Amino acid sequence: MARITSTLETYGRNVKLATADLNPQAMSAMLAKFAREELQKAIANGEASKNYEVYVNGRRGASEDSVVPPGPILYVFGSWSQVIPAALDELRRRVPTRSGRYAGSFIVLADGIRVSNYAGISIDAEVIIFNAQPYTRKMEVGANRTGAKHFDNARRAVARQFKGTVSCETQFLSVSSGLAAGVPYILRGSRGTSPARRIRRDRRPGQPITYPALVMNMEP
Repeated sequence: MARITSTLETYGRNVKLATADLNPQAMSAMLAKFAREELQKAIANGEASKNYEVYVNGRRGASEDSVVPPGPILYVFGSWSQVIPAALDELRRRVPTRSGRYAGSFIVLADGIRVSNYAGISIDAEVIIFNAQPYTRKMEVGANRTGAKHFDNARRAVARQFKGTVSCETQFLSVSSGLAAGVPYILRGSRGTSPARRIRRDRRPGQPITYPALVMNMEP
């Protein structure tokens, strides 16, 4: 019996074979052969990418030959090369593009490391997209009159497009230095601020801002 589930390129093949005529070693060999053949078919037909991870009886990275019948052998195909460009497109279409400065300042992190080769990102990685411009928070909360909620609206669009494949959240994050020039931006003093007014730490002069960001993970 074969059960195949497919959402985008996160593609699972849960293969179970049962026959009374084969000993356990022969059954393992048949399972491994069948799984590999189905994998190559999926790649050749364009149904799945060459970027994948294999789980054998729940063991990540194990050889198909080590399967204990009835399995399963599961292939999980990464799809960050499709998800990230789509998320960036959703963000850019919601912000001013006259100068291109803001639209060109989105940064992609995979497990905290800046990346540009999306196809090489592990399916287990947490992907974060934020903008390096110092007014990104003002835009997101609507203080700049343009780009209001561009992260949150992009999140909704990504969640719809990749439902069942990717979990996507909007968060305001503290960003470490070294990722881009001027990041993190340190707030300057402002006139007319009452000393008695309670102000959030990330809005106080001398403190780094928190950055609106898309936080994405592949669903199991």
